[in-house]
Amino acid sequence: MAENFVITIARGYGSGGRTVGKMLAKTLDIPFYDRELFYLASEDSGINLSLFGSSDEKIKKGLFTPATHKYTGDLIPPESSDFVSNENLFNYQAKIIRELAATRSCVIVGRCADYVLRDFPGLVDVLVWAPHDICVQNIVEIEGLSEKEADRKIRKIDKHRSEYYRYYTGHDWNDIRNYSACINSGRLGFEKTAQAIRQFAELKLGRPIG
Repeated sequence: MAENFVITIARGYGSGGRTVGKMLAKTLDIPFYDRELFYLASEDSGINLSLFGSSDEKIKKGLFTPATHKYTGDLIPPESSDFVSNENLFNYQAKIIRELAATRSCVIVGRCADYVLRDFPGLVDVLVWAPHDICVQNIVEIEGLSEKEADRKIRKIDKHRSEYYRYYTGHDWNDIRNYSACINSGRLGFEKTAQAIRQFAELKLGRPIG
């Protein structure tokens, strides 16, 4: 039986990374995980689902918020006052990500999955991006916003994702050196981007997949 592989997709908002991930998972007939991780982490930890949703790929800044809180894999026990902290919410999501990688091949979008699985031999870590003007047009078409509203939303969400990634990994989210492959979906379109990721995964893993 072939070893499990996990394709992680980091993505700019409006680049279509989530859509590409779902296409890829469907083509390969493997599970797709995005916000589904919240439900699994909530069930595993007993922490209310709404807390996972409110902390989704963003950090709460306070007077004493450190620049980074690099993920180490340790869980905070239930008796601790920090059990439902954002850091522990991340820890439980990461725990689920590692367990998924150990039991099945899948596609995971966001949540620093590339960093969490950095030592996993079956990791295929990809960044999907597109020029800002194309991301704006995608959001205008998909969400029905004005260009100004779409521009503002993209900048806000990408800022949150960047801060989140740096906080838990110590690295820059949009630094291409963090990923094995970076693909411009604005050039290829969603379907060809999914195809390109599959081809790259087969090259990286040295075997056919799906």
